[in-house]
Amino acid sequence: MSKLETNTIDTVSGTSNLVIGGANNTGSTTIKTNNTDAVTIDNSQNLKFNSGYGSVATAYGCRAWVNFDGSGTPAIRSSGNVSSITDNGTGNFTVNFTTSMPDTQYATICSIGNYTTNNTTWHDAGVNNNATGNVTVRAVTGANSAVDATSINVAVFR
Repeated sequence: MSKLETNTIDTVSGTSNLVIGGANNTGSTTIKTNNTDAVTIDNSQNLKFNSGYGSVATAYGCRAWVNFDGSGTPAIRSSGNVSSITDNGTGNFTVNFTTSMPDTQYATICSIGNYTTNNTTWHDAGVNNNATGNVTVRAVTGANSAVDATSINVAVFR
């Protein structure tokens, strides 16, 4: 095994890619800071890092997220890996992914708010259906009535 220690690695030109590991690397690649493992990519291509928790652990990233207005025509305020929102009827929305999930075994977290004057009704959101290319979510009032909320947030973890 070879060991390279350096303070700086620069690519030859601005358009070159920096490759660490290479085609013959069958083990893991680790980046250390202060002689402590900071980031590791293991041989299964799992990204692991120490984010101040005391050890390097696998990172489970948010694969898609969106904040949108569900009243009237759905309007995306901000998103990541979400191409569009389909309005399936009152309180029923399909969040379409730009890049599909590898399977349907992902976790979806939803929250909603209906930000209007003197609004005292609580609301709930839930997942109706997981598919690889999208997830369908529902927004309801405390009385379980469908509602087109003004603020709907969805995050997908895998």
